[in-house]
Amino acid sequence: DKKVLDSIGTGRCDGVFQLESAGMKNFMKELKPQSLEDVIAGISLYRPGPMDFIPKYIKGKNEPESVTYVCKELEPILEPTYGCIVYQEQVMQICRKLAGYSYGRADLVRRAMSKKKHEVMEQERKNFIWGAKKEDGSVECVGCVANGISEQVANELFDEMSSFASYAFNKSHAAAYAIVAYRTAYLKAHYPMEYMAALLTSILDNTDKMLSYLKECEQLKIKILPPDINRSEGKFTVDGQAIRYGMAAVKGIGKPV
Repeated sequence: DKKVLDSIGTGRCDGVFQLESAGMKNFMKELKPQSLEDVIAGISLYRPGPMDFIPKYIKGKNEPESVTYVCKELEPILEPTYGCIVYQEQVMQICRKLAGYSYGRADLVRRAMSKKKHEVMEQERKNFIWGAKKEDGSVECVGCVANGISEQVANELFDEMSSFASYAFNKSHAAAYAIVAYRTAYLKAHYPMEYMAALLTSILDNTDKMLSYLKECEQLKIKILPPDINRSEGKFTVDGQAIRYGMAAVKGIGKPV
């Protein structure tokens, strides 16, 4: 829904799950997401470590012709993220496609990287580049060189994966977050009064949040009507083209009364 994605791209994300912090709002303004895939990547990138890739990601999104790959095999894996490694799943895909790892072995690499197990990683580097055999002598993985990828490129790639994977997000987790972020942004874009009334009701006990959301209503040109003994409910409610202040939010009254 273009209206929803555009609203996220303005950085006006108060009340939008995961995108409310000042830094995240600024990032969304830069990112201007055009799809759910962009929101998923945004949630994954805005963390220590992957943050270093943000300029590269935004440049790739705005200038797709500037995206390059150290070898052609990477293109289908990194194309959705404009040439950046953003997710743990991409590390696993690289191990599988370039070095012939099994799913299970690729997951062990992902785990070793995320837990910074350096000895395991150094052994794995050799396997990634040159391949590995099982105890019975059969091939466990063929390695990059056997697939026509130079040792230098394989080393570079392994370095990049290692430095990144210790902070990487798994995409399945980020996708679940992004769907909730998108749904909250959808409700705010299409049903602003109902959504803001529900949001205000959800934080009745938090005065600071209450003030920031009342300010957001002002920005959205939603009128807040004062408490009225005949019209107010306990919670904030939609009253005509405005939001009626909830009785439970009045100081000294609260929910029990």
